[in-house]
Amino acid sequence: MIRLPVNFGGFVSISTVDWPGRAVCTVFLRGCPVRCFYCQNKTLLFGSDLRDEAEIVSLISESALVVSGVVFSGGEPTMQEESLVLLARESHRLGLLVGVHTNGVYPRVLERLIDEGLVDHIALDIKARWERYASLFGVDLVDRVRESLSLCRTAYLDGRLPGFEVVITLFRGYEDEVSAIAREASGVPLVLQQGVHGDVAPLSFEELMAVASRLGRPCRIRTRESGEQEYEADWSGGAARKRQG
Repeated sequence: MIRLPVNFGGFVSISTVDWPGRAVCTVFLRGCPVRCFYCQNKTLLFGSDLRDEAEIVSLISESALVVSGVVFSGGEPTMQEESLVLLARESHRLGLLVGVHTNGVYPRVLERLIDEGLVDHIALDIKARWERYASLFGVDLVDRVRESLSLCRTAYLDGRLPGFEVVITLFRGYEDEVSAIAREASGVPLVLQQGVHGDVAPLSFEELMAVASRLGRPCRIRTRESGEQEYEADWSGGAARKRQG
């Protein structure tokens, strides 16, 4: 096995929230090229904690008996292409499914993971309508994100990517942006995730359900208070139930 330095951000030996419906371990990789104001892992955006890749594989291996997959998150895990590819390959060798949480700014890395059959699920965080991306990111990378959405959607619909979801982290005052994003993500699972930042009151589950009711499609709603629930497409009034499994 080729040894590569991994800029390591942390490890969770078992998680039931990073891949809904599965118990997984989660590897956090340090570093991200964008600066979202609401990032929950700001300590991972900078700095260096270089580890031998064998150490990370050992951590994953120790969890393999009690989990069915490993999720690579961050930071932005696709920023470390070679390390991510190697760790994904080793995770498959251990019999684990591989998930990636990404902001989509490295579409070529996602394409490589898909083409080499190294990823089983991608959660792509779409943060705003395209026109707001440059101000939100602090750098204009919107074309990269749009490419990531397009290639992941195509791979999901033609069966090359087993699992894919678009996650919209939604803050109060930006509810009207969801419909435009949902149109771009037609045909793929959609998650409305409660955004939490500073003194701004987060949208409640009921408020997020009202947003979902206008989309004309099923989606999932994720809040701190209620966990993750599926929104059932009953357009006569709408209903939601707890996600099972």
